[in-house]
Amino acid sequence: MTKQTILIIEDEPSLVDVLTYNLTKEGFEVIVATDGQAGLRLAHMVLPDLVILDLMLPVVDGLDVCRQLRSDPKTCGIRILMLTAKSEEIDEIVGFSMGADDYVSKPFKLKPLIHRVKALLRRSSVQERSGDVVTTNGIEIDRLRYVAKVDGRQLQLTPTEFQLLWTLARQPGRAFPRNELMDRCRGEDSPSFDRTIDVHIRSLRKKLGNWSGVIETVRGVGYRFRSEELEKSPGDS
Repeated sequence: MTKQTILIIEDEPSLVDVLTYNLTKEGFEVIVATDGQAGLRLAHMVLPDLVILDLMLPVVDGLDVCRQLRSDPKTCGIRILMLTAKSEEIDEIVGFSMGADDYVSKPFKLKPLIHRVKALLRRSSVQERSGDVVTTNGIEIDRLRYVAKVDGRQLQLTPTEFQLLWTLARQPGRAFPRNELMDRCRGEDSPSFDRTIDVHIRSLRKKLGNWSGVIETVRGVGYRFRSEELEKSPGDS
């Protein structure tokens, strides 16, 4: 069985050594870059299964690395776990708005971090094996090919945005609480904040453009996918 590859983009040598040793021990192939520019270059060359990305990096900072990975069709599907010394909720929201799939603040415990790495990779693997296709309201979502289209136009979605769209579209009309949506997209072991899911939904609506209204806000609860056919008109809520 081919080993899954993890790219660590981190400039702290002692942390790199600890992560490399323990992830290799867990059966992963690990490659390392110590600045953002080198990390981007390796990501495009290797196409790793997951990137552990420090926020504070030399040359190119972590947020810009994340943004560039997400904006490139070749790398937009790579899972990103953001690693940072910052711990304020607003920093987490900024990280997710750039397209990170999960967020761990330093200092951290090693075993929970590895567990979250495995959870991200496990959800990615399950998603690849599921060949279901949902077509509704002019939107087509193919989980086997990892493609979402609106009126034939392919959307450039982050893995979390893709999973959100898939989850909502599979059960139109059902109201999903915010915490359930975050559990499905990031794993039940990850902490979640209501405003975090709002950031992802806002970004997803923006990418849906004139179809943004298919995702409705359910006040005091969360979100749902509109069940009736929607004409091509600017979204509401």
